[in-house]
Parts: sequence; C-alpha cells; structure tokens
Amino acid sequence: METNTSGGLLSTLMQELPLEFLKEITNGFADERKISEGAFGTVYRGILQDGQVIAVKKLAGNTIVPAGQQFKKEATDLIVVRHENIQRLLSYCSEAIKNVVEHKGKYILVDTDECILCYEYAPKGSLREYLDASKRTDSRDDSKKTDWDTSFKIIKGICQGLLFLHQGMSAPIVHLDLQPANILLDDNMVPKIADFGLSRLFGQEQTRIRTTNVVGAKGYMAPEYVYNGEISPQCDIYSLGVVILEIITGEKNCSVDKDMSSSNFAIDIRKTWTNEHIVSKYSFLEADRLQQVQACIEVAFKCVDISQKNRPSIEEVVKKLSGAA
Repeated sequence: METNTSGGLLSTLMQELPLEFLKEITNGFADERKISEGAFGTVYRGILQDGQVIAVKKLAGNTIVPAGQQFKKEATDLIVVRHENIQRLLSYCSEAIKNVVEHKGKYILVDTDECILCYEYAPKGSLREYLDASKRTDSRDDSKKTDWDTSFKIIKGICQGLLFLHQGMSAPIVHLDLQPANILLDDNMVPKIADFGLSRLFGQEQTRIRTTNVVGAKGYMAPEYVYNGEISPQCDIYSLGVVILEIITGEKNCSVDKDMSSSNFAIDIRKTWTNEHIVSKYSFLEADRLQQVQACIEVAFKCVDISQKNRPSIEEVVKKLSGAA
C-alpha cells in the first residue's frame, strides 16, 4: 500500500542517490509508474521499501544541464529550500552512463550524465487536474461554497510560495514556467509550486527555449519573455494572473502560436467578467466571500497587464489578498 507520511525511509534518504536505486523504486522507469511528462523530463512514482512514495523526475536526454559538480552544487542548494507552498526537493542523481548515439552516419559510444531529481509526492495531483475535475462536481450551492473556500486557499498558497521564491531567499528564483500543471496539491489541498529551480539548474535561456517550444506551457508566459527574451520576477506575476483567472472563471486558457502569452484570453475575460457578472456568477456566496472573489479577479487583471511596469509585485498581491481574507 502506498503512503506519504514523513517518517520511515523518506526521512533518511541521502541527498545523492545512485541510479540503480532509482531504477529499482520506479520499476525501471516503467510506463505504469509515469505520473506526468513535461518540458524538462518525465516524472515517475517511486515506491520506497516501506511503501512511502516520492516523485522521481528523470530529466530529458536532450536537456542541457551543467556538468558534474556544478549540477550537484545547484541541486544541493535547492534541497535546503523549505516552504509550505514549495514542493520539496529531497534528493538528486547525477551519474555518468554510456549511450550509443548516431554521429555522421555512424553509431558511437559516448559518456553522458543521467540527471534525476527526487521530490516529495503530491497525492492530489496537479491544479490542472483539479480544475478539470471541478467542472464535473456537484452544482449545489453548499458544494460551490466549499469549492470557493478551497480555491481561495489555493490562490493564497500559490502567492505565498511565489513570494518566498522572489523575496524570501538570498538570491531570487524566477520560475519561468508557472502554470496549473506545475502547481501540485497535497492531502490537505495545500498548493506546492513544482519545478521551482529549473531556471537555476538549466540556465534561464535554456529554460526559455524549452518552455516556449513545448505545447502546454504556452499561454502562461509574459509577452516580454516570449517575444523578447526578457526575464524578471514580473514574468512570474503575469503567469500568476493567468492562473488566478482560470481558477476564478473556470475557463481553460487555450492559447495558440499567434497568442502564446494568452493576452486575448485575458482580454476576453475582462470583457465578460464585469462586476455585475461576478455578483451573478457567485450569487451563492456571502458578502465576505464575494469580496474575496472580487479582490482576486482585480489582482489577476493587474497581473496580466501587457506592460510589466504596471504589474504589482508579489508582495503587493499577497497584501491585497490578505486584506480580503
């Protein structure tokens, strides 16, 4: 039986794990253990000897990562990061292996590094899965109230996690790929921002290229990031705004190549979700909860401003939502 408690083997895992051990707990990185697949690799369910579960992210073979000691140093630095709303990195693996590759029409044997990151497991899956499932839940008013309380808790948690990444560390981390698929939920529906250190591990330019080219990440990236390659914490603020809009409206952001930052999605929501529409849509809520909805959507619209100078800082966002709580 799979469990996810904090004791047992999980608390004694070494920072650096051997590849053979990770193959063993994932059944050889078997397809039936696959949890998700994204821009930077595939995540597998790793089951420890006592039944506890960890998430094992095998980085894509064509992903450029710093070699050897540099990768280990960056991974070790990320392991010490602790916050309720950040998915905890437990261990890593960086092991040289032999691979057969084609070169100028011939097959040759080359040494490559197999790089793997091991995270705490999120039993409730991703925010993307939660939002998709929410469309199929009970439509009674009491159920909706519970759903909103959960949604507001998730929004505030994401903001707290982003505040920590931007301002709570010695060197700020810009996520660059904040989206519902990269926000995980634990047993208590506490959101955990995942893949938070990949921009540091792979370099910001490599991160930008991969998030731009992988379907699914489109639609959450700030215009200046997509089209000009400009990177700043305000990129994450834009992504946060799009995520909040999805949570509040229940509408899925479906971007196309010509609108990779989903500015049209934000424009359409702004036209439709007037104050009157919000009051009508959330008529089942009491006044204090309705105020929370209005505060969230107001913040979200500011976050998705085309001009990064007009977007609020994450500190301003947290302050606004704390006032509505």
